[in-house]
Amino acid sequence: MLFALVANRALDASSKLAASHWVGPGAHIDGLPACSDDACYRAMDWLHQVQDSVERQVFDQIATLLNLEVDLLFLDTTSTYFEIDEPDKPRPRDGRGVPLPDPDPDPDPDPGNSDGGDAPAMKGFRAHGKSKDHRDDLPQIVIGMAVTRDGIPVRIWSWPGNTTDTALIRQVKDDMRDWTLPKIVWVGDRGFASADNRRYLRQDDHHYIIGERLRSGSAEAKAALSRQGRYQDVAENLKVKEVRIGEADRFVICFNPEGAERDAAIRRRLLTQPQELIDGTDALTATKRAELRGVVSTKPGLNRYLRTTPKGLLRIDAAKVKAETNLDGKYPLRCSDPKLPAEDIAVGYKQLLEVERGWRDMKQVIDLRPVYHRLEERIRAHVILCWLALLLIRIIETSAGTTWNRVRTEFDLLTVTTFTGPTGTFRQRAELTKPQRDILAKLHIPTPKKIVEAVPATDA
Repeated sequence: MLFALVANRALDASSKLAASHWVGPGAHIDGLPACSDDACYRAMDWLHQVQDSVERQVFDQIATLLNLEVDLLFLDTTSTYFEIDEPDKPRPRDGRGVPLPDPDPDPDPDPGNSDGGDAPAMKGFRAHGKSKDHRDDLPQIVIGMAVTRDGIPVRIWSWPGNTTDTALIRQVKDDMRDWTLPKIVWVGDRGFASADNRRYLRQDDHHYIIGERLRSGSAEAKAALSRQGRYQDVAENLKVKEVRIGEADRFVICFNPEGAERDAAIRRRLLTQPQELIDGTDALTATKRAELRGVVSTKPGLNRYLRTTPKGLLRIDAAKVKAETNLDGKYPLRCSDPKLPAEDIAVGYKQLLEVERGWRDMKQVIDLRPVYHRLEERIRAHVILCWLALLLIRIIETSAGTTWNRVRTEFDLLTVTTFTGPTGTFRQRAELTKPQRDILAKLHIPTPKKIVEAVPATDA
């Protein structure tokens, strides 16, 4: 039943009610001629109960199957929203965001009570937070995923929609530590760059590679960007320079020449707009210039390059333009590993794109949204099913050496037809094409039986 639900997410993502009708008429699965929506929900409830065991066993099997390298683990989060008016009622939760038994059926919790103190946090699962889908008006949940350098998603997490990055990173780190993996270097984007998060990731001989905000304003980042030095060529479009600021962190400044040209072109286009706005404004009254200045201040992209002289005249800020020019094509990285070469740090961070590709496939191919479930346990199970579907897709892509869309298109041609005659009924699959046989061989999947089912006619 669970395999049917995972296959449905990967092939024809739909609600569990629709998935129950998809099995049989839309997809042939050995041993499952048909199913009901109740069976789907029972399977999801069981999956939620055994999540930890399933995740560990799945990881052990794919690590052996694909010979995974887990020295670099890429971590990223996203959010998904729900079309409901009100967030869920707060419930007491442990440090992992899992609901605890509530001794009081009608508590009066303080939604502001969060992760600090000895008392359990009171949070609803679908809660308002900073949405990565730009839907801050709707309740959401936060979803995290750990991916290997090969793009294989090895674990997934779900948290209440208002979970902070600090609480999130601690649970991820603790959960992976329980798997007793060898030394791990965590790779995360700029959202995890706080001092507390970096300090926690350094525990247990683990290290990190984390992007630093280019305009964060931190003294360390400014010092690293201003430090002189020679860049080393890593690839045609990537140069790196290492800067040591302190004992705990190393900075690697990455420079992309193509990115620098793109940033310069964007800035030139941006500068034409404020220049056109301020041309001839010297002849205006101070009040009119102040009104125009107020309009531009509501547009951050334009306001960045505009200044007001002591006499109230509007001018392009040449010093700001020069400072921005020095940042073209650059992005700084922090790393706590003292032995990892600078080029490996840069290339490792660049592989974070595999996680972003995973989120795109999760939302577009597997259709993480919409989520129709109301119960928290079912929502968590739905997220696990989506992760298993993405894992299945990545294993197929890695083993077959082709994209999921091509595999899917090729096997859409494989059908099962029912034939009925005076002696009975039988079901037979279509002949396999050579590309289909090649893919099955690469995946080590036996050739499906030609005669799927045969039922002799009964005498009246």
